[in-house]
Amino acid sequence: MNIILTGSLGNIGKPLTQKLVQKGHAITVISSKTERQKDIEALGAKAAIGTMQDVDFLTKVFKGADIVYLMETINTSDFFDSNFDLVSHITQIGVNYKQAIEKSNVKRVVLLSSVGAHTDKGNGNLVMHYNVEAIMKQLPNDVSIKFMRPVGFFTNIFRSLQTIKEQGVIISNYSGGAKEPWVSPLDIAFTIAEEMEKPFKGREVHYLASDEVSPSEIAHVIGKAIGKPELKWLEISDKQLLNKMLSMNMNEQIAKGFIEMQTAQGNGTLYEEYYRNKPTLGKVKLADFAKEFAQFYNT
Repeated sequence: MNIILTGSLGNIGKPLTQKLVQKGHAITVISSKTERQKDIEALGAKAAIGTMQDVDFLTKVFKGADIVYLMETINTSDFFDSNFDLVSHITQIGVNYKQAIEKSNVKRVVLLSSVGAHTDKGNGNLVMHYNVEAIMKQLPNDVSIKFMRPVGFFTNIFRSLQTIKEQGVIISNYSGGAKEPWVSPLDIAFTIAEEMEKPFKGREVHYLASDEVSPSEIAHVIGKAIGKPELKWLEISDKQLLNKMLSMNMNEQIAKGFIEMQTAQGNGTLYEEYYRNKPTLGKVKLADFAKEFAQFYNT
């Protein structure tokens, strides 16, 4: 099949590209960076250099595609731009994708969404995924869509690298022994690759998870892997966490949205829809990720 992948070669994009090329599909990877072209071509895929903001570019690349895989991205620097509106930015990308799909007559879409996308209340920044799903649902009924909703990424724990090294803690506004689902980007990529080869019919929602573990378990397993068995998952107040993020010059909207999302994680409301539609767990477990984390930690 002729498959178009947005999102360049990130934690999901690279293994997804590799898997689909191995399966014999013709893959085009969209990237905004010219220097990525050689990396994309080295994987056996074709590169299309352009942006998610350019509807004409997207339309041209999408034409003739059997499947289009959609995800929205931002630059890391945007997290520290006080004028950046994350939700509006991502929502606009959704609008651009919808227009390009309509103009290019694509009939099969896989959208990388998120847990929490079932609601526009109490999910913090994840409301952007609710918005994009709502936009995609406005497409004509003959466009089949698979909404892929992964839970929190194991790789998000890398954000705590500094506090782990300097203070021996992972800091959040919740803690304890209640299990919650986590996912590896590898399991996301492999599941999406499998779903692309299955029939498309109407609008489907798929949740993706690899393991279910508690904050206490995460601290214990990662601490053991990095030679810091005393590592703790430390809970601080919303206000303390907000002040900590703002002291790092994080965008205030993003910081407040992050805290609201983590509150929903801690009290479990973020996962209510997930548990009503619980998927088969993937192959990558916390112990596997801990080994990856330890390699990164020790470099």
